[in-house]
Amino acid sequence: KTAFSRTDRKIKHREKISQSMNILALTKKLMDKVCKHGPRHRCCKHYEDNCISYCIKGFVRMFSIGYLIQCCLRIPSTFRHLFTEPSRLLSLFYNKENFQLGAFLGSFVSIYKGTSCFLRWVRNLDDELHALVAGALAGISMMFYKSTTISMYLASKLVETIYFKGIEAGKVPYFPHADSIIYAISTSICFQAAVMEVQNLRPSYWKFLLRLTNGRFAVMNRKVLDVFGTEASKNFQGFIPKLDPRYTVVPPERPLELS
Repeated sequence: KTAFSRTDRKIKHREKISQSMNILALTKKLMDKVCKHGPRHRCCKHYEDNCISYCIKGFVRMFSIGYLIQCCLRIPSTFRHLFTEPSRLLSLFYNKENFQLGAFLGSFVSIYKGTSCFLRWVRNLDDELHALVAGALAGISMMFYKSTTISMYLASKLVETIYFKGIEAGKVPYFPHADSIIYAISTSICFQAAVMEVQNLRPSYWKFLLRLTNGRFAVMNRKVLDVFGTEASKNFQGFIPKLDPRYTVVPPERPLELS
């Protein structure tokens, strides 16, 4: 009876393996068929691929790039604890953030490409407005990787692109170093938040600013900024910097002792 039950379990296990193999084989066969014989609109410029394979390949490529980038970023911290905690090596590859970045990049590209192709099919023409619609819809992919840094960068690049498109169309005047000015304004927004409302910054970005400035961002007298209503000193309760009275307009609360 025991031998029979073991044999029965082995048979069931083999059946499960064969079923999964059949599903994978059918999926691969279907994907190959779709990628080889799918439709492509006459306005589409991806001549080597049809619209479906164009989107699928874009997703796979960018997912792989995002996954590898996140893995590479985690290598230093992982190898630092490799000898004390060898199990961390697995977390280098099987980590939620790795897949999140991959899903973000993959879905961003595939949604953009898919929407562009779809609009060409619907409108039967290629138009620059398609990129605007496709880019807006591709922004949904941020749900996989909620990054303020990436969203701020994309927003600044959007403003920059719109500005230069306006110059090409002759509707916006040209200003020297306009791209640098746009970037400076975008950066100043982050710095303003770092001074006036630190609680709204991502902790990782705040740590980055502290490393960049050797901790000087944390020694500002934020109590005097509370009058603006941004709760600037919320994360610095009780902190009063030592100020030199020779360089202050009013006597400081905690003056520096001069020798």
